[in-house]
Amino acid sequence: MSSTNSEENHRQASTWEDGVAAKVQQLRPMIQPSPISGYEHVRGFGIYGLPLDTGHVLALRVFPENDFAPYKTIWHRTPDGTWSIYVDGPRHDTACPRYYGAATDHVESSNITLTWVGPMELRVEMDDPDFVLTVKLEAAWPTRIMNIIGARIPVFLWRVPGVAQTLAPIADRVFDVGDVTFVGSAPNGHRTILMPRQMYPIVAGSATLNGEDLGMPVRSETNPTIGNVALPAQPVLAIGEAYFEILDQEEYDRVRSELARQLST
Repeated sequence: MSSTNSEENHRQASTWEDGVAAKVQQLRPMIQPSPISGYEHVRGFGIYGLPLDTGHVLALRVFPENDFAPYKTIWHRTPDGTWSIYVDGPRHDTACPRYYGAATDHVESSNITLTWVGPMELRVEMDDPDFVLTVKLEAAWPTRIMNIIGARIPVFLWRVPGVAQTLAPIADRVFDVGDVTFVGSAPNGHRTILMPRQMYPIVAGSATLNGEDLGMPVRSETNPTIGNVALPAQPVLAIGEAYFEILDQEEYDRVRSELARQLST
């Protein structure tokens, strides 16, 4: 093999190793209680928010680690403000509808497939309804520096009054995400702590739903919201975690026991 080919192969390998694909593929399915007492948790990645130039809004959540069972969800908001959540997981009430269902008009199960076609390019497909989404990401130096810092912030600091409010404008200056909710109340009433430790701007993409072109990624003039939770105005993918207050300890314990039996059979 020539030295030129060797250098090219090494460059491509380094690019893949340094890309978002390699980072998220290190995440492993894990069912365990939250490290914060009194809270449920999720850890993984997703398209934090994806406004499109037609007025549609999309989001993706991929949480292999949480208190109940691994799951994936696709969120879709129509231009008139109607939210739907599609769940690839054992139960709706242990996925995103557990926290956001009160703000949705439609929830259903579907098969969701993720394919990393490059170190910074993701393809998302759903079988019913027929859905295809592709996004390309970038990681400029300001993004990399902020992501290094974000990955090292201790969990307890996010619970200190004022810290999240301080981080929000910093995130806006670096990523142009607008006034994003980091600490607040989810539509179903859970006190919520959202911790995007790394964010990557989406610089290109396309989406179709049942053959309809949903448009191209664009920065929204205002932050899209689901209930009182504001999503990014700028299309971004995030790696991180979130914590939701346990509203009913008895229900929480019962659901965990039911799922444990279901998944063991």
